[in-house]
Amino acid sequence: MSSLNAKKKLEHYCAYQERCHDEVILKLRSMSLNSVEIDEVVVHLIENNFLNEERFACSFARGKFRIKKWGKIRIVNELKFRTISQYNINQALKEIDEGEYLSTFHSLSELTWNIITEKNKLKKRKKFCDYLLRKGWESNMIYEKVKEFEND
Repeated sequence: MSSLNAKKKLEHYCAYQERCHDEVILKLRSMSLNSVEIDEVVVHLIENNFLNEERFACSFARGKFRIKKWGKIRIVNELKFRTISQYNINQALKEIDEGEYLSTFHSLSELTWNIITEKNKLKKRKKFCDYLLRKGWESNMIYEKVKEFEND
């Protein structure tokens, strides 16, 4: 595939949804381009604002928080997995309003606690904590919430 065709194809690929550099490079490798051509296409995408890691990180954090109800720990880990810089990760976390973050945590934990039908208190507590930890919520928040529920 020619470099010009790859540029056009990747412009559409990046315009469809925000992408990180790794995703784009992987896509270009799958098109059997050599490293010089890959660099050329990536530079073109960055210069024409099709590819922007800070914008990707912010969009990723907002989406995963609002739609999947992920906590900050999971979001940070997923961004690191995609080799996003610490600066961009910090910018992404600023996208999450602290008040909205806490209210989402409280409503999610309330819902989760009420859905778990386990009769054994220790097993229920473990299921609750494991679920919220997998979602990437902070352990101190989770354990405080468990105490709150158990005292009710």
